[in-house]
Amino acid sequence: MLISWSFAADSGFQAATCEGIYKRHVQGICTDAQDAIYWSWTDAIVKTDRQGHILRQVQAPDHQGDLCHVEGKLYVAVNLGKFNQPAGAADSWVFVYDSDSLAELARYPVPEVVHGAGGMAYRNGHFYIVGGLPPGADGNEVYEYDASFKLVKRHALASGYTLMGIQTVEYAEGAWWFGCYGKPAVLLRADEAFQMTGRWEINASVGIATLGQGRFLIAENLVGPDKRNTARVKLARADAQQGLIFEAPIPASP
Repeated sequence: MLISWSFAADSGFQAATCEGIYKRHVQGICTDAQDAIYWSWTDAIVKTDRQGHILRQVQAPDHQGDLCHVEGKLYVAVNLGKFNQPAGAADSWVFVYDSDSLAELARYPVPEVVHGAGGMAYRNGHFYIVGGLPPGADGNEVYEYDASFKLVKRHALASGYTLMGIQTVEYAEGAWWFGCYGKPAVLLRADEAFQMTGRWEINASVGIATLGQGRFLIAENLVGPDKRNTARVKLARADAQQGLIFEAPIPASP
């Protein structure tokens, strides 16, 4: 999820389905800006090629959330406690994995994310973490950390209440993009100062990753008749009025 990388329009990322069947749903995606997609399945991290073929996979403590790739490492927002509860019930962390082997390298506590760490992005040397939200709250917060995961600032987001807070976050095209649950799910956009600039009924709640030049991969979770899960990504481009416009046909379910 590195906005500092500018992908070529023909970078090779495309609509694709993640290989495999999973007990839990997908909860975030990112790329290495070259040839790999990373998928968080809440209790597993999976690395695939651009076509969705598995290259590596590891089990991980539940609940692994949205993730980002930075200089050969994966950073994942993790909550080992309860989501969407008053302060004291969450147990928020950032887990770090080697992006090649997926070996776990480190864990950093982020207790300031009091309703449960659920998603994260990286920009200009700092990490930005989003998470859960108790019912009745009137807005979300974005937690800014330095490279050592020391809290720098809390940013209030005048989003109003969104179901279970914010699930995914990305910075691209001079804006912050936030995927939220809901019926319908909503996509929020804010400027660099976290002032709201848009809200649409678009589902990016299980994965949004920039491809540069105004293009994104958006994840979609698919539940089969046996209640098992698969997921796919589709291409979209930013649009000032409509938020995102999907570019390519969604691949058929496996």
